[in-house]
Amino acid sequence: MVVQTMTKTETANLEATMEQIEKVTEAGADVVRVAVPRDKDVEALKTIVKRSPIPVIADIHFNHTLALKAIDAGADCIRLNPGNIGGRDKVAEVAELANLKDVPMRIGVNSGSLPKHLHALEAENPTEALVTAAVEFVALMESLEFTNFKVSIKSTNVPDTIAANRLLSEKIPYPIHLGITEAGTKWSGSLKSAVGMGALLADGIGDTIRISLSTFHAEEEVKVAWEILKALKLRERGPVLIACPTCGRLQFDMDAVVAEVEQRLESYEEAIEVAVLGCAVNGIGEAKHADFGIAGARNEGVVFAHGKALKKVPTAKLVDTLFEQIDLSLDRDGEVRFDEKESAEGQAWVQKIEEENAGDLTPEKIAAMEKEAALSDEADKLLVDEKISPTAGRRFTRA
Repeated sequence: MVVQTMTKTETANLEATMEQIEKVTEAGADVVRVAVPRDKDVEALKTIVKRSPIPVIADIHFNHTLALKAIDAGADCIRLNPGNIGGRDKVAEVAELANLKDVPMRIGVNSGSLPKHLHALEAENPTEALVTAAVEFVALMESLEFTNFKVSIKSTNVPDTIAANRLLSEKIPYPIHLGITEAGTKWSGSLKSAVGMGALLADGIGDTIRISLSTFHAEEEVKVAWEILKALKLRERGPVLIACPTCGRLQFDMDAVVAEVEQRLESYEEAIEVAVLGCAVNGIGEAKHADFGIAGARNEGVVFAHGKALKKVPTAKLVDTLFEQIDLSLDRDGEVRFDEKESAEGQAWVQKIEEENAGDLTPEKIAAMEKEAALSDEADKLLVDEKISPTAGRRFTRA
């Protein structure tokens, strides 16, 4: 799965563009796209493709001669919308040169740029209109004996994008590029992209992705893309942070702790999983799969690794101790060493907190109760009385 982004700079501003390409590369971009709307951008492109540490895609609209010039300038790929480039003959010129120089293309359409003859269909069935346009473009390229391309259909509408790409994947044998176009701000756009692309990626659809956010910092798009891929276990890059949502049991400033842990983890390249838990009641158990973690309370907490307590420390030292243990482990090629005395003290502290909160119905305790009831042939009974359940009126039984 290839992570793509697009520079936000004026491409002709060579130094600014190169600075952004370096940032997105560091953030994990595999490919970068640059806008080429003028001849001076083509001139800059000649240098950009030589200096860029990752492949460069030239983004072309309306002017097919710019596509020809971009290919000659050394672009690694051309992004082209066959519907707005000026007709079959002009597309054919680009395809011929791209074939000659073995330059791939990304062809496709956005919901805002469908061919005129599909506008009526778009009003009736936008999904069908998007797929029809894409299939027509594929047929056009095949008729020109050009098949070195991937296809994209994007919409600002998440359900339409999901439905259209599912349908497209059944109709063509070519790679598919995914994106939610004009998704929005870093907050809302990230959520829309995660929902739309996450659904498709989980279905096994998609070969390249680009997150489109309203930000001048293209590296933020790359970070979001990686979080989606890591969440789906499609690719690994750097740490994964697990953090509980907090509740009424919270007794320390977890917001600040999580923010600090997240910030410090940015400097690590290793694919380690780190958990931050707001209390020890749900404690180590809920994050026992994590490589490292902390669970805190008012005055003290515990640092743990692989489901086992490492040591009990004052709350103020939880984060520093956590990273000390991470670094020690990485220095030993991932080995975690437990001091049995410190580990026992930490485990005893967790046990004490659990006993103090023995009446709380945590998800783990409910699950244990259900298991016990099933083993005693009482699985059909209601396991928690509605009157004492913290979710009274909203109970459900697990199948």
